[in-house]
Amino acid sequence: MSNGKTVEAVQFVRKMAGRAQAHLLRANDGYHYVVKFRNNPQGRRIPINEWITSFLLKGSGILTPPSAVVRITPDFLRDNPDVDMRSGDQRVAVEPGLHFGSRYPGDPASTAVYDFLPDSLLSRTANLDHFRAILVYDKWLGNTARRQCVFYRNSDRSHFLASMIDHGQAFHGLHWDFPDSPADAVYSRRRVYQGVRSLDDFAPWLDQVARLPEGLIEQAREAIPFGSIRRDQDDLERLLERLCQRRTEVSKLLSDCRASAPDSFPSWAPFSIYSVSAKLVAAAYPLMRTLRGFVYSPPPTLRKMRVMPRPVLAPMWRLNLALESA
Repeated sequence: MSNGKTVEAVQFVRKMAGRAQAHLLRANDGYHYVVKFRNNPQGRRIPINEWITSFLLKGSGILTPPSAVVRITPDFLRDNPDVDMRSGDQRVAVEPGLHFGSRYPGDPASTAVYDFLPDSLLSRTANLDHFRAILVYDKWLGNTARRQCVFYRNSDRSHFLASMIDHGQAFHGLHWDFPDSPADAVYSRRRVYQGVRSLDDFAPWLDQVARLPEGLIEQAREAIPFGSIRRDQDDLERLLERLCQRRTEVSKLLSDCRASAPDSFPSWAPFSIYSVSAKLVAAAYPLMRTLRGFVYSPPPTLRKMRVMPRPVLAPMWRLNLALESA
């Protein structure tokens, strides 16, 4: 069963790095695909995770490679003996049949693809906001790996594009659960989150996930082309049911992520009496000066304030009451 494009592998190009031991293959449609085999060393659920995630991301606006079902025939395996995997010192043969393929962005002989850009070039990436978008989806889908992406130049070579790849650890990989460790799925470069100042900066994608029809999640299940799904049918049904329930929980997961990894979000500070904006402090200062009591504010926060409030003597409840009535 499959609603996706099916192609046939015709040429082995090279093996890819990573624990799934994916291969770069050319298919009969002229495109190249990074193929994860259904009997890969990480387990049969990894390609299923890739397929579901790619299907759900397809309409999100996030740049991620188009996916396809790649058919590998016995004749192809016979003619390409280098197509295999390793488990320790043992050779693991690739099973003929249908496998998950993620399209390579161009011809590998002429298209330069990078997994890292220095800050000077990272700032020339046209879709940096996609890192915010994919974080929303990663939190929803329970991705327990660091966010992976590749960079390549656009057609006129005026800027770079970031394409989100490697979704095999969605749903906690083989486990198909949601441990929700706050630091998971964050991209390693804080530059991509520099513009994030609050949850409002994730609003378009939070709303997108919250409004996602349950029928679309069911379509993702129906699109899975792998025969091995039969052994996991009941577990997959429970997983997707829980996924539907999680659509409204992502805001909290993002807040927990920020609290766990504040260095990744240098401009995002939680709202409290100790971290209000300079504008609010300036407005409240005349009132605070008339109150009696002592309001404590940590020195690092004070140093960031444009207006330095003098210590005054007033219990916190009285300050809150005065602010509410002002």
